[in-house]
Amino acid sequence: MFALGTSFLFALLLTSWLASRRPPLRVLDEPNERSLHVRPVPRTGGLAVIAGIIGGWATIWFGLGWNPALSVVALTTAIVAVVSFLDDLFGLSPVVRLIVQVAAATGLAFGLLIGAHPLIMLGVVLATVWMANLYNFMDGMDGFASGMAGIGFMFLGLAGWFSEHMMFTYVNWVISVAALGFLSFNVPPAQIFLGDVGSVTLGFLAAAMAILGVQWDVFPLWFPILVFLPFIADATVTLIKRIVKRERVWRAHREHYYQRLVRMGWGHGRTVSAEYLFMSMTGGSAMALLDHPDWVPGALMAWGIALVLLSVWVDWRWRRFSAAE
Repeated sequence: MFALGTSFLFALLLTSWLASRRPPLRVLDEPNERSLHVRPVPRTGGLAVIAGIIGGWATIWFGLGWNPALSVVALTTAIVAVVSFLDDLFGLSPVVRLIVQVAAATGLAFGLLIGAHPLIMLGVVLATVWMANLYNFMDGMDGFASGMAGIGFMFLGLAGWFSEHMMFTYVNWVISVAALGFLSFNVPPAQIFLGDVGSVTLGFLAAAMAILGVQWDVFPLWFPILVFLPFIADATVTLIKRIVKRERVWRAHREHYYQRLVRMGWGHGRTVSAEYLFMSMTGGSAMALLDHPDWVPGALMAWGIALVLLSVWVDWRWRRFSAAE
């Protein structure tokens, strides 16, 4: 518990400092035609989340010991965090970012899945890179990515708790409370943003913890997918639609379903509250299904139908909204 308190306080206090009028580092996210915010906002909050994670993990190291697999996760995550922060500062080329992300994901796969089939390795690398980027794509609304991280990693840790794998539990709960410490200053209207250093790093960690949880027999593969389903579904469906339209998928836009809800008048607060409820439902159902694995196919089908209906409803409302403008 001391590790959780350390993580939360580190993230909270550093976020407060970075969001203050005289921060130690000032990097602003300037609003543009693709933004949902209307004034410049600092985008260094991810540093506070990372500091909270480091503080909490260090406490775990001294209290519970450590595992070599976690060193692989920490090292590869650090690589992603550094290049993401450089991107926040200097605006790196998408090619450079992608090369580093692929290299880090490859290191993660080889470090955690020694001896696995090459096709499994390739799938893990691609999924890890996509998770890191989709988390960045979904970080476009006040309180969204950080709040979903708080909920998502809480459920991953809860699965570890019920499987009596305490190392996995506390490693994930440290990430969760670090995100919640930052969320205190990121709720609508946000005083500070995660930046790429926060969102890409959290996405990479989500993939890493999913791999680790499967590897340590904490949960089956479907579990983390269902927990993070709201993020995965929105980003993936939006990407596919943009590919079909032959748009430049690497460019920023405002076409995600959550962005459309905000633009249609729901606002940040109402939309993010609905998303929190959505993820709590997918995460809660994932926890329930751990005790009823025979229900998994039916539950996944039900969630698939629900997602289709939700997307159709938002698309229909969006067409009416666009026609009225």
